[in-house]
Amino acid sequence: QVQLVESGGGLVQAGGSLRLSCAASGRTVSNVAMGWFRQAPGKGREFVASMSAVGGITYAAAVKGRLTMSRDNAKNTVYLQMNDLKPEDTAVNYCTARNLRERTTRENTYDYWGQGTQVTVSS
Repeated sequence: QVQLVESGGGLVQAGGSLRLSCAASGRTVSNVAMGWFRQAPGKGREFVASMSAVGGITYAAAVKGRLTMSRDNAKNTVYLQMNDLKPEDTAVNYCTARNLRERTTRENTYDYWGQGTQVTVSS
């Protein structure tokens, strides 16, 4: 079965950085589209970034220029480098994967989800 395990969340001050990791099993990350979504307290799940099987990336406007998604095929792991963090970035961040190769921004097009990792940014 497909399993996604996030790590790397924590508490940082505004302007700081974190690197989230998502270790995948049951799928090869270079064969499918992967994504990151986040959910702030009391809010719905929000698109952050996605990567196609061939490496094309889409970012949400709110994070473009500050967050970078990447992939390490040898480790079967995807990452989200988060720089210049802002209090509005505070959320549970979820790694996700779908059974198709094309990236998408829509939550309901993804098939597998990790447990989430908390990112808290203080002002």
